[in-house]
Amino acid sequence: MSGAVPGLRVRRAGPLALLQDAGRFGVRRLGVTQGGPMDLHAWAWANQLVENAWGTTALEVTLGGLALEAERDLTLAVCGGDLGATLDEAPLPLWRGLWVRAGQVLRFAQPTSGLRTYLAVAGGFQAEPVLGSTACVVREGLGGHDGQGHSLDEGDRLRVDPAARAREGAEAPESVRPDYTSVPWLGLIPGAQVGDFTGPSLYRAFNHEWRVDDRADRMGIRLTGPRLHCRLETLISEGLGLGAVQVPPDGQPIVLVNDRQTIGGYPRLGALTPLACSRLAQCVPGQTVRLRAITLERALADYRRFRRGFASA
Repeated sequence: MSGAVPGLRVRRAGPLALLQDAGRFGVRRLGVTQGGPMDLHAWAWANQLVENAWGTTALEVTLGGLALEAERDLTLAVCGGDLGATLDEAPLPLWRGLWVRAGQVLRFAQPTSGLRTYLAVAGGFQAEPVLGSTACVVREGLGGHDGQGHSLDEGDRLRVDPAARAREGAEAPESVRPDYTSVPWLGLIPGAQVGDFTGPSLYRAFNHEWRVDDRADRMGIRLTGPRLHCRLETLISEGLGLGAVQVPPDGQPIVLVNDRQTIGGYPRLGALTPLACSRLAQCVPGQTVRLRAITLERALADYRRFRRGFASA
């Protein structure tokens, strides 16, 4: 972080604004979770529009309520949910790189579409890595702007690389901008215990609507709908990957996401793909979603196609 200088100062702190790089990997054997952006798609595009390599640290803003003052001229981009972002009270265009002058104020109000948006600056936000990553995990007290897992607070300053530059005006094509108000079909790779669910339960899982519960955070997102029944009564705890769909005794699935625990003992229907997790992360409580079974091969092909569009670190 040598040479980094203040780039943005927090004038008003929102409920949850966290620095996130691609995530913390290789440490789950220590009981440390992944972290990283809930919406990988929007985070990646925000970095792309300011010419940052994959893995560069950006700011995840959840639910809005945040005000930031530029302390120097910056190139930045905001991608993801529409949180009513403004620059000096004028609407700020999403999915586009733009130039911000020192003294200008960027505000996020409240969600009108989606829940989360991502702010990237040219060169990325500068913070000391913890266990190889700047990803902020509040529960574990790791990463973030201060290395201790804290969300942004009033008066905090985000540091940047003063030498970083990017061209203004880069814009994401319309085809990659999701309609967060539509009903998403979430790809699910069936897991090892899928055969232990009853036939009627499997039919209901993939042929009925599910609603996003208000019990949702960066650890897990509960879905409510028809009750699912599994024949397994006990299960030895297993490692949990991103998107694991656990079904506890009440029969209501829980999708485990970025800040999940590292092991769990409930049977799993399978796992949502990373891109399905990204789409689910933008769903507001009460929003309807559908599940569709896909093969591992299809999921890998979709993810590789997605990654090919972004610069490597």
